[in-house]
Amino acid sequence: MLHWLSNWITEGLKNSPEILLFLSLSLGYLIGSIRFGKFQLGGVAGSLLVAVCFSLLGVTVDAGVKAVLFALFIYAVGFESGPQFFRSLGIKTLREIFLALFIAIVGLITVLIMAKLFHLDKGLAAGLAAGGLTQSAIMGTASDALTHLGLSTQELSKYQSNITIGYAVTYIFGSLGAIIVCVNILPKLIKRDIRDDAMQAQAEQLNGSLLLNSNQNFAISEISGRLFRLSHKTNQTVAQIERNINGISIERIKRGNKIIEVTPETKLKLRDIILVVGHRDSIIKANSLFGTEITSASGMDFIMNTQDVEMRNERYVGQTLSQILKSEEVKQFKHGVYLIAIHRDGESVPLRDNVKLQLGDVITIYGADSDLRRVIDRIGAPITKSQKTDWVFHGLGLVVGLIIGLIVIRIGDIPLTLGAGGGALLSGLLFGWYRSRHQTTGNIPSSALQLLKDFGLAGFVVVIGLSSGLEAINTIKQQGLSLFLIGIVVTLLPMILAIFFGKYILGYKNAAVFAGALAGARSANPAFGEVLNKAGNATPTNSFVITYALANVFLTLLGPLIIAFV
Repeated sequence: MLHWLSNWITEGLKNSPEILLFLSLSLGYLIGSIRFGKFQLGGVAGSLLVAVCFSLLGVTVDAGVKAVLFALFIYAVGFESGPQFFRSLGIKTLREIFLALFIAIVGLITVLIMAKLFHLDKGLAAGLAAGGLTQSAIMGTASDALTHLGLSTQELSKYQSNITIGYAVTYIFGSLGAIIVCVNILPKLIKRDIRDDAMQAQAEQLNGSLLLNSNQNFAISEISGRLFRLSHKTNQTVAQIERNINGISIERIKRGNKIIEVTPETKLKLRDIILVVGHRDSIIKANSLFGTEITSASGMDFIMNTQDVEMRNERYVGQTLSQILKSEEVKQFKHGVYLIAIHRDGESVPLRDNVKLQLGDVITIYGADSDLRRVIDRIGAPITKSQKTDWVFHGLGLVVGLIIGLIVIRIGDIPLTLGAGGGALLSGLLFGWYRSRHQTTGNIPSSALQLLKDFGLAGFVVVIGLSSGLEAINTIKQQGLSLFLIGIVVTLLPMILAIFFGKYILGYKNAAVFAGALAGARSANPAFGEVLNKAGNATPTNSFVITYALANVFLTLLGPLIIAFV
């Protein structure tokens, strides 16, 4: 009975491997959440370990699933970071170039030394590099280089088979070890915390302003509304009062038991109840003019909204805030509307008098719907907040990325390509940058973007574990643990040396930025995913995308070099 049940479950899983995919995710994140002192494995690494265990069942997942999941993850990462990435390019990226080059050189030297000490042939050495450095392209370039050595058919077949063996044995720890180094070892060696440094970097990007979650508000709001019963006689009109007290607007007037229409020419009378909206300090200044503040009055409820608007009116482009707000034209139509924030390329712009507006700036304004519509018509187009994803835009982005990944450039006999992952990353960067300049297209809710990153990466490593785990386990049984242990050295040594190189030579001080750069220099996507989770924001992404692109070139070139020198 038990045997029949076991066979039934195994056959069922083989026909429905998606069950193991989601079970690995569930159990992996559960295991990854367990803390051992200050060490925490994390959901991605936990999912990988669970998937390796499930690989003993012999269930395989189509390689196309892995490609789709990784494309979703890396495109989402690029899209989120596009604006900051292109703005950060410059002299500062030299240290990312040197870090990626350092990892490649030290990785090559480590593999050559291990091959010499343990008498590894060319095939095992190349597979060791491909798995230990998690750069699958090394297998292709090394295999191609073997074909140019004039080897016999038997020798060529042996070496090429050994590439696969070396890769299978070392790849699992290549992924897991990179996570441990980036998330746990790096912060300890440089004595910095990834999350703290990520928050600090984000605060600097926001120019000192605070980033609130959707359910957060300031205890003391900058814009507020107050009710007053006029206890001082005044013959001033609404327009005169608003002109004399900058930063307030009178939104509603109750005279006796009637709500009367508010116009610029309306004169206020003694005992009128008025709703005043404006900047907190301006309302405080107006207290002496209006008289008695009251807590409530029937019919005086008033709804205000916040709206993001994309700047499209070229008349105001290049002008400072001071020039715009003091112009007679703006004074006439801005009644009841308050400037809350300006964002440019995803970053906060300080609300200073000398700040000049640019096309594509996202201007956040606050006011009543009727007032907002009047201002929006003059300055640009409203940015609609929607829970729907613009899949016309993002579907095209993924297609463009995957097509870019098909392009192969040959340097001699060495084929260089970004691959599907690199292409999707580049496309994500470009489409993310375009979205920052054209906010009315390419919408994707932040929660949807986070799902693409989390599920894409974790699902990707689960497919790797299910597909390669059994082969790695069987090879270790046949070959012994020596190759596996050598792989640990190849994985850890270059990264640990790179931490000291980055800290003392390149001058990395921010742990989040450094961890992202290190993960990219090792083309370690699972490690980068865990760094992002640890950081809590996108701070590590800029350094990652630069070193990741470079690593795809530098590490790929190791294949022919290993074949030549082993």
